[in-house]
Amino acid sequence: MTTANRLALFDCDGTLVDSQHDIVEAMNRCFDAVKLTPPTRLQTLAVIGLSLPQAMARLLPDAEGHFHDHLAEQYKLAFQHMRRTNGVSEPLYPGVAELIGRLADTGWMLGVATGKSDRGLQLCLTTHGILSHFITLQTADRHPSKPHPSMALQAMADAGAAPETTVMIGDTSYDMEMAHNAGIRALGVNWGYHSVSELRQAGAHAVAVDMAELERHITAS
Repeated sequence: MTTANRLALFDCDGTLVDSQHDIVEAMNRCFDAVKLTPPTRLQTLAVIGLSLPQAMARLLPDAEGHFHDHLAEQYKLAFQHMRRTNGVSEPLYPGVAELIGRLADTGWMLGVATGKSDRGLQLCLTTHGILSHFITLQTADRHPSKPHPSMALQAMADAGAAPETTVMIGDTSYDMEMAHNAGIRALGVNWGYHSVSELRQAGAHAVAVDMAELERHITAS
C-alpha cells in the first residue's frame, strides 16, 4: 500500500507575509477610482483571504455582481501600479524562511493556497527566494474563493497527500473553514488578520503564537 506524502499547505497574506499595508492602500485606491468612500482598515483586513469579487461583495453587499467584478479589476490595477512604482512591500514574517527550509529538509511537501493571483504569488515567493520549496501553488485565478475546499483538494492531488497527512496553516477564519471543508487539520497563527477567537470558532485545532510553536503543531503526529 502506498503511503501518502505529508503536506503543509500555507496561506500567504497574513501567514507567510505581512501585506496588510499594501492591501489597504490598494483597496483605498480602487474605491477612490470609482468615487466611493474606502472601507476602514479593519473592514479591509476582515476580508483578506477571500477572492477579490467575494471580498468586494462583503464590503458592498448591496451592489450588484458586475460591480463587484469591476471593483476587483480596479483593485488589481491599483496593486499592479504599486508594484511598477516600487510601492509594494510584503515582508516575510520573522522565521518563515527558516521554517519552510526545515520542513522541506525533513520531507514535507509544501504548498500555498491563497486569494492572490498566480502572478502576485509567484512574484512574492520569488522575491523572498522561497518559491523553489513549494510543489503546489493554488490561487484565486483557478479556484472558487475560500472557504470552498477546491484549493486544498487540488494541492493534495498535486502533492500525493491525503487528508489525514495534510495540514492547512492560515490566519483567517476562511482558511480554517476551507480546511474543515476539505477534511484536513487546521492550524491558525495569531500574527495575521483575524483574531484567535475567530480562528477557534472557525475550527482551528490549535493557534500558534510564534514559529516555534507552529512547527511543533505541524510536525505533531
